[in-house]
Amino acid sequence: MKPRGWLRFALAAGLIALTAILLQARGRTEITPPRLPLSSFPSQLDQWDSTQITLDPKTLEVLGQGDFMERVYRDPEAKLPYIDLFLAYFPSQRTGDTIHSPQHCLPGAGWNPDESVRVTLSLPGHEPFPANRYVISKADQRRLVLYWFWAHDRGVASEYWNKFYLVKDAIRLNRSDGSLIRFVTPILPGETPDAAQQRILPFTHAVAPLLDSYIPR
Repeated sequence: MKPRGWLRFALAAGLIALTAILLQARGRTEITPPRLPLSSFPSQLDQWDSTQITLDPKTLEVLGQGDFMERVYRDPEAKLPYIDLFLAYFPSQRTGDTIHSPQHCLPGAGWNPDESVRVTLSLPGHEPFPANRYVISKADQRRLVLYWFWAHDRGVASEYWNKFYLVKDAIRLNRSDGSLIRFVTPILPGETPDAAQQRILPFTHAVAPLLDSYIPR
């Protein structure tokens, strides 16, 4: 591993360890607001119909104690590529089950990272926030991955800032709940990542108004 890689790894490991220590130090019972289970998330959004993806036991073991949903949505009339929506909600992150970044998981599934940039999203009913746009490839296939960490009506792109807010919210609100929101879609031949992002934005806008019911503010 390169020196810079070791430094980033050490910083991440230290931050995770510090997060666990600080969260465990909060002795009083934390607040867990009521919400709807992700299993009740609409299977149809506007013109998009979906197919449920069943997560295998090994994946669930890696994810930890939380509520998870993955569905593949398609617009049968527009004949556009599918959009894979994955939602992960952790009601508590004090026991060490914290959110995993897709950047750590996707390369392990055989996908090569081609591009990683930050973009700003403006979704209905929410303030603009930074998100991660990740382009991955395998053989002749390319995928656009758009994801961010979401907690208490706050969107964060950085894994490190997400850990910082986790500790801050645990102290200020006595809450350690949080979530990951991820969209994946194929990039068409000749299509740019910018064009693919614009293509799926109407779907992200359809998802946004529903988030508060499943991921408490």
